Amino acid sequence: MKTTSAAIKLIIFAVIATLFTAVLAVTISNTQFTANTKYRLIFTDAAGVIPGDEVRIAGVRVGQVDSIKLYRGDLAQVTVSVLKTETLPRSTQAQLRYRNLMGQRYVSLTQGNGQGGALPPNGLIPKEQTQPALDLTALFNGFRPLLRAIKPQDVNQLSYEIIQVLQGEGGTVNGLLAHVSSLTQTLGNRDEVIGRVIDNLDKVITTIDSRDQEVSSLITDLRSLVSGLSGDRKAIGDSLVSVNQLIGATNGLLTQVRPPLKQDIATLGQLSKVLAANGDKLDEAFASMPTNFTLLDRAASYGSFFNFYLCSLDAQIGLPGKVSYNTPQIVNENARCKG
Repeated sequence: MKTTSAAIKLIIFAVIATLFTAVLAVTISNTQFTANTKYRLIFTDAAGVIPGDEVRIAGVRVGQVDSIKLYRGDLAQVTVSVLKTETLPRSTQAQLRYRNLMGQRYVSLTQGNGQGGALPPNGLIPKEQTQPALDLTALFNGFRPLLRAIKPQDVNQLSYEIIQVLQGEGGTVNGLLAHVSSLTQTLGNRDEVIGRVIDNLDKVITTIDSRDQEVSSLITDLRSLVSGLSGDRKAIGDSLVSVNQLIGATNGLLTQVRPPLKQDIATLGQLSKVLAANGDKLDEAFASMPTNFTLLDRAASYGSFFNFYLCSLDAQIGLPGKVSYNTPQIVNENARCKG
């Protein structure tokens, strides 16, 4: 019993889900199950129209677009299906209009002037009775200065109203102009700021104009510099390569020299301490240098050697182990030593 009840519930759920899915698919695909009549519409431009787009009469959906194909080389034939309950006269006018700013189109059918009877099934509406969609690129290029100066949300609203008015839907030109006036009012309130910007820009341009020779020379020199750099680009590239190699070699040299250089700097520190501690002796030695250099000059006056005459000798010789040895004192009694 439980299995049978569960199976019945599953079947009911599957049927309901299938029905909802079918309804959704039909809604999305704009499929019609009512009797309809096909008509052919000739447009000079049917760009953006796709099968499934709506066909409307007085804003009410009465059919859809079936196909689009080339007609006589430079025209477009749009085949539409219209409810059989709707009879189209031969004077019917067809216009391609925008549903929204995303570019979706629909075909609008309206009553034209004159009678002439009903249009037969698969009848043809010539290009003289059709109108292509607006060229939004050309339209909004004309409004570009205004659209650049207003907020994005205002751009969307204004653009949609422009399309509606120019397509003959909702709103009037007066309403459009009123909206444009409200948007441009903000620009009018900022005329003082805009005026100051223009004045400052005029001063800058005037200054540049007064120094046109300098500016011209600067541009000429800059062009010469760029031309020279362009002409020497190979030499500059080779120089950069050489500089890179030099940096690599210098880096290796510094890596090798750094340890002994560090030791030498430490030794220089010790030497500076010794020299500072014996400053008095150094001063005394430096003071006696002129006299000693005079004597050395006399001793070396005979050539690149020194002549010494030993008059006396009294020395103390230090030996390893803190042992010293005193030499015998020698005294020369020669008259040369007595002078």
